[in-house]
Amino acid sequence: MSPTRHRAAVLGSPVAHSLSPDLHRAAYAALGLGEWTYDRFEVDEAALPAFLDGLGPEWAGLSLTMPLKRAVIPLLDGVSDTAAAVEAVNTVLFTDDGRRLGDNTDIPGLVAALRERGVESAGSAAVLGAGATASSALAALGRLGAEDVTVYVRSAARAAEMRQWGERLGVPVRTEDWARAGEALAAPLVIATTPAGATDALTGAVPGRPGTLFDVLYEPWPTPLAAAWAARGGTLLGGLDLLVHQAVLQVELMTGRRPAPLAAMRTAGEAALAARGH
Repeated sequence: MSPTRHRAAVLGSPVAHSLSPDLHRAAYAALGLGEWTYDRFEVDEAALPAFLDGLGPEWAGLSLTMPLKRAVIPLLDGVSDTAAAVEAVNTVLFTDDGRRLGDNTDIPGLVAALRERGVESAGSAAVLGAGATASSALAALGRLGAEDVTVYVRSAARAAEMRQWGERLGVPVRTEDWARAGEALAAPLVIATTPAGATDALTGAVPGRPGTLFDVLYEPWPTPLAAAWAARGGTLLGGLDLLVHQAVLQVELMTGRRPAPLAAMRTAGEAALAARGH
């Protein structure tokens, strides 16, 4: 008999701030999965192998945040093409035959969030930053058919890395120095993947008629750039949009129930942020 799998959790370091428990638990409640639980565990790269080895047959899956998205790959039995494309796993699934499989819901989550706001394609776009989320943004732009992507970075090494990602993902990528980042805001679609505070100085460069800004931060929110963008009437997406859409896909993968309750999960995320004063 196959084991009953009904446990899931988010792992990372730090992880106390994660909204994933709020989103997944709201999904379980809406789906009537009363036996399912979702927790959070502080786990770094050094502790990850032992943590995985200690999990029992009741585990269905894991959500991974930094710094585990790449560290987990050697510990898995296989990864999806999506995860392999950016060398990043944010979802681990446990099979009945004991295998650990990695997937990435950030990329389709980015695409789904943009499509929800009417962005069905992206001919030209700009990406601010060059971290792990930036490579996922490039992959998402590739799925949206982007033909001209400019990435604004702070170093020559980062620029070379992003051009390599563009070649690997089949996305035409040009790079510019961060000193010219204000020019990015004129693009029809801008994806900001930088840490809190990094784009604050760009608010004065927001054009009079901005296009779409996807700022992947959700705390603090809104960022000064996001607030300035909204004030000018631009289309605005935030980190909660990404978090909810990627979590919807995780719930579907882990529970096998489709569709996951997007509205209930978003409401739970908004309530959690409001409780924190955002």
